[in-house]
Amino acid sequence: MTSAVDAQRPTTLDLGSARALSCRECGHQIPLAAEFACAECFGPLEVSYEFGKITRADIEAGPKSIWRYRGLLPVPADVDTHPNTDPGMTRLVKADRLGAALGVKNLWVKDDTGNPTHSFKDRVVAVALAAARQLGFSVLACPSTGNLANAVAAAAARAGWDSVVLIPSSLERAKILTTAVYDGALIAVDGNYDDVNRLATELAAEHEDWAFVNVNVRPYYAEGSKTLGYEVAEQLGWRLPGQVVIPVASGSQLTKVDKAFREFGDLGLVEPTPYRIFGAQATGCSPVSTAYKAGSDVIRPVKPDTIARSLAIGAPADGPYVLDSVRRTNGAVEDVTDEEVVEGIRLLARTEGIFAETAGGVTVATAKKLVENGKLDPDAETVLLITGDGLKTLDAVQDKIGPLATVPPSAAAVREALSRR
Repeated sequence: MTSAVDAQRPTTLDLGSARALSCRECGHQIPLAAEFACAECFGPLEVSYEFGKITRADIEAGPKSIWRYRGLLPVPADVDTHPNTDPGMTRLVKADRLGAALGVKNLWVKDDTGNPTHSFKDRVVAVALAAARQLGFSVLACPSTGNLANAVAAAAARAGWDSVVLIPSSLERAKILTTAVYDGALIAVDGNYDDVNRLATELAAEHEDWAFVNVNVRPYYAEGSKTLGYEVAEQLGWRLPGQVVIPVASGSQLTKVDKAFREFGDLGLVEPTPYRIFGAQATGCSPVSTAYKAGSDVIRPVKPDTIARSLAIGAPADGPYVLDSVRRTNGAVEDVTDEEVVEGIRLLARTEGIFAETAGGVTVATAKKLVENGKLDPDAETVLLITGDGLKTLDAVQDKIGPLATVPPSAAAVREALSRR
């Protein structure tokens, strides 16, 4: 029997150069659809393409957003004509002072705090929304550790769609408020992210008009992370960095940056030079780091216990593929304590004037640890991905920082306070 929703689904899809969904395990392909698991082996599906001729000039002539790469994404050619948040083209900062502090001679920071809702999640949601529109959905939804909640609620509001966002009830207050302000359906769930994710999968099966961006349209959503890799290469003058350090939650971002570098090389947009990929986790939720250090291919789920809540995914779906990427590129996965996370946040702020959320603290602190243990080459050009704004996680630093002193309104009192610094 055909449902009303099925009847509304388009019979032909305009998703650009995307041609099929392919299983990452067995290679089985299916037509483009709202599917995320292989019917043959239950492996994850990802988008396969038939790219046409794409030149640097074509990209440079495009919008100052991720849509300059639309020919490499599962979106229609007119994607930028539909209301969306137009994320991307965030700044790549030459971080000489941070590099000196870390002992890295040539360091860059990719600062994604400049996106519309101040995290990289605006990228993946924009691509998911474009695909969901083509697939005939009408509600944008997600389970989230916070940044995705903000991005989905904002993108739905901009597009005129309803949204349904599920979050753990323990989420940072700032992230709750910066989702609720868009007036979608925000539901807090008693449980951790893995509990919320299971609930979302159940609801996705019940509501055929709901596009859960990281569940039933996950293959399209995940492709949005490629734009981080594309931008880094373009902003470096059409070349690949020698090393990149990337925070790991589900692991999708790391694997897609790797995919982006390989695609640019295959298409002749950059010289396909060797690069190394490093993953960064918080010790309180470090199943991928644990597996890497043990030389294992099995990611054993953990119960998260860390201030880095945006990375607190105890059963990361792309964990095994993170291991594949870092091992293939001669990289590594490392983890850092909550105390090191806070110091990473403060170090980035005082050296480069960038206030990162806890995930950024994980990235900076992990880079420091990788240099100290000899895994990160201090002479190689290195990029750190800073994926979210510190205003979202003020609770992580509120007891660690504050005024130097409280003084009466006199110059003498100020001088005295400064003398004690």
